[in-house]
Amino acid sequence: MKQPASTPNTAIARPTDASSPSPAAAPQAPVRSPTPSVRRRLATLVYEGVILFGVVFLAGYLFSTLTQQRNGLEHRDWLAAWIGIVVGVYFVWCWTHGGQTLPMKTWRLRVVRAKDGAPLSWTRALARYLLAWLWFLPPLALHPLIGLTVPHTLAATALWFVAWAATAHVFADRQFLHDRLAGTRIVAVIR
Repeated sequence: MKQPASTPNTAIARPTDASSPSPAAAPQAPVRSPTPSVRRRLATLVYEGVILFGVVFLAGYLFSTLTQQRNGLEHRDWLAAWIGIVVGVYFVWCWTHGGQTLPMKTWRLRVVRAKDGAPLSWTRALARYLLAWLWFLPPLALHPLIGLTVPHTLAATALWFVAWAATAHVFADRQFLHDRLAGTRIVAVIR
């Protein structure tokens, strides 16, 4: 017999039928969805990069068309800010409307509030987006600050990325540091 699909939230509340006898009327503890492996979450991140390529391309094309940009260095700070806003809107909207981006749906992951498994609010999703930049910004900031060459900057970024991913092994719940700071968690969607 096939089991009915459960809700993807971390806390699953099953309604009781008034006609069925209550077993012992003892409160049941909420069932938490399992935390997906770090490998699975990093695979989702790679797929997210493919999707973001298209999002960034369209945002850049729109910006350069509307501003009549003739040179890549023209308005580059405004372009960077625009792309950051567009990517932020993409993530925040996806996380507040179902808790999943397309890659997260493919890998059956969902972002929820750490405390109770509820969907994210706009402020919590925005905080998670801003904190997720810690994957990249600290080593990239070294490039102009201390004059690192491009190969050294890329190497520093790769080392930082690995170190940041390793933070998931520090905590018992296996969540990345930016999720812990934002009060969110990634859970597996069980079908």
